Amino acid sequence: MVIKEVYRKVEEKTKKSIEGLIHEFSALRTGRASQSLIEHIKVEYYGSLVPINQVANVAVPDARTIEIKPWDKSVIKEIEKAILKSDLGVTPLNDGKVIRLVIPSLTEERRKDLVKVVKRTGEKYHISARNIRREEMEVLKNAEKRKQISEDDLYQGEEHIQKMIDESIKKIDEIVARKEKEVMEV
Repeated sequence: MVIKEVYRKVEEKTKKSIEGLIHEFSALRTGRASQSLIEHIKVEYYGSLVPINQVANVAVPDARTIEIKPWDKSVIKEIEKAILKSDLGVTPLNDGKVIRLVIPSLTEERRKDLVKVVKRTGEKYHISARNIRREEMEVLKNAEKRKQISEDDLYQGEEHIQKMIDESIKKIDEIVARKEKEVMEV
């Protein structure tokens, strides 16, 4: 029973870790337009701060442009202010009905810097996976010391956890490689 619970925890923690990596990478600007670039921006709307996608329709008509079409035209100035205050580094083009964000191409130097960020982030998630392995193997060792599981169960459990962590690290590496390729595309 202890072993199944440990396996479940490893699976749950590694899944959350991989989701965290994907989410972190979605906010990384790669020179390509994406709705995820602006989803963190909050707009002042009738006294509350709300996500931009709750006051406007957000579309990506091409690889370099994000269009924001507010449902209520009176909020267009607030959207523009929120974008300017954000760390996006893009100047909004406002025609009174639609705000367009033109994502500039990245320089070669900036691409290389972003690849370094991608690799550092990937390494952070590798460390996270190794920490999960260490914590859960410790749980198994303690269970064996308390005679809740046999020595054979401990050995098999450690082997299975290692396989699960190896699989998780493989997925992390695939995600990192995809992001590196995306960053280096011109």
